[in-house]
Amino acid sequence: MINSYARLDDAEVAIAAACVGADVVRTMYGRRLTRIDKGGGDFATAADVEAEKTILSVLQAARPDDAVLGEESGQQGAAVAARQWLVDPLCGTLNYAVGNMLVAVNVALRGGVAAVADPFSGEVFFTDGANAWVRHGDADAQLEPTSASRLVDVNLDPPFSNAPDFRAVNLLAQPDFVERFRPRVVSTTLALAWVAAGKRAAYVTDGGDLSGSVHFAAGIALCRAAGCVVTGIDGAPIGQAGHGLVAAADAETHRLLMSMIRN
Repeated sequence: MINSYARLDDAEVAIAAACVGADVVRTMYGRRLTRIDKGGGDFATAADVEAEKTILSVLQAARPDDAVLGEESGQQGAAVAARQWLVDPLCGTLNYAVGNMLVAVNVALRGGVAAVADPFSGEVFFTDGANAWVRHGDADAQLEPTSASRLVDVNLDPPFSNAPDFRAVNLLAQPDFVERFRPRVVSTTLALAWVAAGKRAAYVTDGGDLSGSVHFAAGIALCRAAGCVVTGIDGAPIGQAGHGLVAAADAETHRLLMSMIRN
């Protein structure tokens, strides 16, 4: 069964890997799980570790020569390899540990291919690097971003890399923001997939260069392929000099958010 993964294209490999990880996350949900302290209030659970193991087994079977960077297991293979997979086996561990189902499983290949699986809705958002879809059961539908909901996810978790110049929480106190948008705090990059799918108007988070982050790479790839406007909080392209992330369903939403962030 596992050997059949080698016949899949990269997008289907990402989907298969994300799905086996999501199966583990769903199966272990609700149990009393061992916590592994990472310091600074952060931790992993046994579900994070087990989900990553299953994801790596798929990637290693399908693409044995590729490098992998996993949130829990670290770097496997050369960090400068031509092909590198980025794996976040359970994005939203804090949510998961207290019985909240707002979590995602992220698998991305540097260069644009990615999959984000929602273990509880059964949806898998994915891109081949050019277009983006959501798979539910046997049906695929192309992602269509829209700002119609006016819902904007604002990540309030530390670190606050760009403070005091920028704090995401300050957006919530701006009259213009409250007038035009409705804030949400999902605390998982599942929210990025929702921007690509039209379930959110935008997503805003602090941080440094997020383009190579196991947490954000898959969601960024989805948003780009779906046609969203994706920049740093300074409006510059995401990259080594980047600052945080603004992913908006359309140019007007992005323009409004940037004007509020600058204020």
